Amino acid sequence: MDEMKGEQLPAQIKTVWRTKALIDGVIWLVITIFLVSAWRLWGWPWWLAAVAGAATILHPGIHLVLIPYRYRFWRYLITPTAVYSRSGYIFRSEKAVPISRIQNVTLESGPLMQWQGLQEVQVQTASTTDTIAGVTKEVAAQLRDRIMQLAQEARDEG
Repeated sequence: MDEMKGEQLPAQIKTVWRTKALIDGVIWLVITIFLVSAWRLWGWPWWLAAVAGAATILHPGIHLVLIPYRYRFWRYLITPTAVYSRSGYIFRSEKAVPISRIQNVTLESGPLMQWQGLQEVQVQTASTTDTIAGVTKEVAAQLRDRIMQLAQEARDEG
């Protein structure tokens, strides 16, 4: 699968990733407030609050900065022989799941994905589950049906 081949995720996935980063930031903020209170009230080590405070800024900040990078380089491709996925450029991950090994295709959608009308496509083999991070509900249903059709054909031939 070369650089230009494959399908890109829909733009709504960036909103999901941004919202997730902000929720993580709020969680870290709550932890920081608790640790500052524990330091003041019970004499817990001050550095615990300092580390949590740094995480409050760095964790969501890094995720927010990396969203365009993640989006730009995430691709998937379905062929008669395999389900391919690629992510990253500097830290590249390329996966190919042979169609003949696929046992199940599951569509999942948490609250953030539902809010944006997206679903995650999980391709399951006997030993692994690989995921297409988020596509529209219509595309997800088409991918599920296409992958399962190809898997059935591969089993019938083999």
